[in-house]
Amino acid sequence: MRIVISGCGVAGPTLAWWLHRGGHEPVLLEAASRLRVGGYMIDFWGVGYDVAERMGLLPEVRAVGYDLQEVRYLDRSGAKAASISAKTMSRELGERFTSLPRGDLAAILHRAIEGEVETRFSTTIAAIDEHPRGVRLGLSDGSELEADVVVGADGLHSAVRSLTFGPQASFERPLGYYVAAFQAVGYRPRDELAYVSYGVAGKQISRFAQRDDATMFLFVFAAERLAGPEPASLAQRKAAIVTVFENERWEWPAIRALLEAAPDVYFDRVSQIVMDRWSKGPVVLIGDAAACVSLVAGEGTGLAMTQAYVLAGELGRADGDPARAFAAYEAALRPFIDGKQKSARAFASSFTPRTALGVFLRNQSARLMALPGVAGLLLGAQMRDDFTLPDWPALAPARELE
Repeated sequence: MRIVISGCGVAGPTLAWWLHRGGHEPVLLEAASRLRVGGYMIDFWGVGYDVAERMGLLPEVRAVGYDLQEVRYLDRSGAKAASISAKTMSRELGERFTSLPRGDLAAILHRAIEGEVETRFSTTIAAIDEHPRGVRLGLSDGSELEADVVVGADGLHSAVRSLTFGPQASFERPLGYYVAAFQAVGYRPRDELAYVSYGVAGKQISRFAQRDDATMFLFVFAAERLAGPEPASLAQRKAAIVTVFENERWEWPAIRALLEAAPDVYFDRVSQIVMDRWSKGPVVLIGDAAACVSLVAGEGTGLAMTQAYVLAGELGRADGDPARAFAAYEAALRPFIDGKQKSARAFASSFTPRTALGVFLRNQSARLMALPGVAGLLLGAQMRDDFTLPDWPALAPARELE
């Protein structure tokens, strides 16, 4: 089948890789003019890690990843209030854990299909017209494209979802926070392999030292702290962050100076996408477009890769019947994804506590994790994946083909 995939982040290239292996003709469309690189740090583990291994990509992932040693929480004065040994988390996951920029993972996935799968940048789907032989797509450049299946892998703000199912507001479940991020070069101090987080009630600034003398800065704050409408332009995004953190101490004055000079700043709501179904006619959704678990879940990229793998396998064994494949894909994954979303909703208030008491309790929990057995109790249910990847005979794992 010819399968058009909108979105060249993580889910889209993963799906294209498996579809191409299964003999289909995937075509990737991407709104951006080029591949997005860098971005905020993600923790990579679980079933997504297993999918990367089956693709033969783990050596590349680990090469660009970081062996995180510590998550360090600071109080209002900048003193260490608590810390978690990252080795504790890694042990819970059998050492199958790494941290890396989301864009670096996307770049690895795209390189795996480069030269084999057609990719069109600066191109989006503007219209979807189903007909008896398939679907005709009107593209943003004025051209048309015929397909058997259309996949929305275009994230939280999916255009494919809006065209097919209706406006985003019908499916978005905001968790009450905003997130922003940017990268700068030459910042000091660096605190290598430590995720350093300064937090007060309802807002948090974190930094992580990256290669090439770069530092990633991440801001999370309660939605009620944003004054006025959501910012649209780069200048507005910067101004909104400055307003929220204006009176903070620690390293904020130095970080603010770098923020104001930053060429790009990521800014978005922390939200989930909750839908009754992930497909309609010849259109199916994966990744954040279908069931965003939100940044606070910490596993969105891995879950997106898992959805891509399962969908590719079901399309491979559906005898040319996309509806059958879509139903099997959703039946296999929905209980698992629903559980991850529920867990993330419960965890959101601990990620950036809204009150001083909440900050205190979060720090106390972090201290307790140094005690034998406690980390397993507090982190085990959150981090372990209650899902076993199916084996697809038609999609022999790359490690078996080497």
